[in-house]
Amino acid sequence: MRENPLVLHVLGARPNFVKAAPVVRGLDELGVRQGIIHTGQHYDALMSDVFFADLGLPEPVANLGVGSGTHAKQTAALLVGLEEVVEAQEPDLVVVYGDVNSTLAAILVCAKLGIPTAHVEAGLRSFDRGMPEEINRIVTDSLSDLLFATSPEALSYLATEGVPAAKMHLVGNPMIDSLFAALPSLDSSRLEGIPARYGVATLHRPANVDTPEAAAELVSAVLEVSRQIPLVVPIHPRGRARLAAAGLVDGPGVKVVDPLGYVDFLSLVKGAALVVTDSGGVQEETTMLGVPCLTVRPNTERPITVTHGTNRLVTPAALPAAASKALADGASTPAGELPVLWDGASGPRIARVIAAWLKGENLSPASRNGRL
Repeated sequence: MRENPLVLHVLGARPNFVKAAPVVRGLDELGVRQGIIHTGQHYDALMSDVFFADLGLPEPVANLGVGSGTHAKQTAALLVGLEEVVEAQEPDLVVVYGDVNSTLAAILVCAKLGIPTAHVEAGLRSFDRGMPEEINRIVTDSLSDLLFATSPEALSYLATEGVPAAKMHLVGNPMIDSLFAALPSLDSSRLEGIPARYGVATLHRPANVDTPEAAAELVSAVLEVSRQIPLVVPIHPRGRARLAAAGLVDGPGVKVVDPLGYVDFLSLVKGAALVVTDSGGVQEETTMLGVPCLTVRPNTERPITVTHGTNRLVTPAALPAAASKALADGASTPAGELPVLWDGASGPRIARVIAAWLKGENLSPASRNGRL
């Protein structure tokens, strides 16, 4: 290892920025040289650029600007762009986050170039290979040198797949670090035109929006919910046209808004009486904020948000009734039952493991169980 090793972080979409910020800060405090590659997978300024400002992330060393496209076209563009930047930067370690196509491409590029990698949020599984993200998770974990898990069950899934214990580290959830840091700034009154009592809906998964039939069924259910409580709907660029064609537009009970920055979005969620989503990160954020969450999916790679949080899985057909019950019951996560190590200190844990690894130190079992 070089005397002054370089760590590169590959970020492509909103959740990546939120997870990376605490790790970047932790490594900075330890004096580790680092840089960010922004792939531009989320090319909308409201889905990416604003997050750099909200989260205090440094300017990227490169912005690939790949934009949207089919999985094949987007991943191909990422492979070409990342290979060029990684070869030029000559990092000693590349850190990837989550399960987006940018993560998959970075892992493949580094595996071919012989560059070590670390995966933050390793071991999550929905056990549904029909989800593109599930394929990305499996491939990424199989090729990573360091695997940082957010929950104990993630470690067991990795072990079942044959990952050596020495590679795995239980560190908690760095997304929660960012949420804790933002809490003092959260205030739904900063957002104009929001009703006193409202719900939030965020919808973008392919299974929900990529066909007219699926989008129509989902929008019909969401509009039924809007008759129980006004809904604020930040529209993700993915699926915007399909959802609008199915009738998810401004109207009675529905306020459609552009994507929000990190603090504004969390402010909206914190003040909500109910959240309807298909996003993984939102399941985690609502768990920590004690907001009832209905996830319109048949499965989740984050089951801990169901067992230890406010999240429930629902079908579109069951959504209106589930919303009625959630609004009647309310929700708050019982004290002492939050997921283990979701304590706002995951970024420094990850940074300490990376710094020790860069020095060639043998990591103890304690470091693999969040006690380094």
